[in-house]
Amino acid sequence: MEAVVSKSPSVCEECRGRYYRLSTTADRALARVCSCMATCAHCGGQGYVLTVREETFSQKVGPRRYEAVTPCICRVLRSRVEAFNHVGIPGVLARAGFDNYLPFHEAHDAAKQAATRFAFGYRRGAPSRGFIISGPVGSGKTHLLTAALAHLVLEVGIHARYLEISLLFADIRRGFQEGKSGGEIIGPLSEVDVLAIDELGRGRGSPFEMETLDELIARRYNAGRTTLFATNYSLEPERKSRAHPRSGYRSTAEEAALPRDTELLRDRVGERIYSRLCEMCEFVSLPPETPDHRRTRQELHPRASKPRAVGH
Repeated sequence: MEAVVSKSPSVCEECRGRYYRLSTTADRALARVCSCMATCAHCGGQGYVLTVREETFSQKVGPRRYEAVTPCICRVLRSRVEAFNHVGIPGVLARAGFDNYLPFHEAHDAAKQAATRFAFGYRRGAPSRGFIISGPVGSGKTHLLTAALAHLVLEVGIHARYLEISLLFADIRRGFQEGKSGGEIIGPLSEVDVLAIDELGRGRGSPFEMETLDELIARRYNAGRTTLFATNYSLEPERKSRAHPRSGYRSTAEEAALPRDTELLRDRVGERIYSRLCEMCEFVSLPPETPDHRRTRQELHPRASKPRAVGH
């Protein structure tokens, strides 16, 4: 976290020097200020500190130093924790970070590097191209999306949101029953600094879904806002035939293991949206044979209990 003043040299064992802890509440990730910040040693609970600044107001006079009242790290921290709790990150990914993303394949390394490069290179107010990760189910796409969001919100102070596209469609349909317009739901999503859209291309492809997605992406594209995506569909511009020559008999299991042609995202979202994605995002593709992390963990540790959210 960007500190207004220097951090204490002693590191809290509970939060490991981050000053916040992560856990799960209901189906959402939750952050809270660590107990080590219950009484701030920097401001004594006032929320502000005096800092010394130096600026040049006149070339004739030269640089001048002066004292200014600035928000203390504890005040900044509470603001960022509150912002994180409105991002909507799934509870199962409360602890998702770049440090615990374990690549099983060289393509995973490329995806991790793209997400890390984006998150650590993001600058508030500066144009920033997002990324879109394509890959099969369980390949860690959502992990990288949420890791990037958590870093931006808690460490940089960016306002962000996470949404799964099918749930957005469901929310808008429920809103219609309550007398709300789709614009009332899409509006706030259009304005956040960084928006992560998961499961892009999923759905029935109805006119309602396509119009909703087009409006959301068009608003963010026109405003120059950064958007991240994850999809199960191929990012290839055209369908490529993958010939699998037969060499003798194959069992049913061997046939099932062969890579299949993946449906194109371009076909799922249409030319207009796909064209904008090309400008808005860096494309990162995980190959169809990328292993499913969840299945791999289950097969390696079938008796392991469900992972618990912990405070770091």
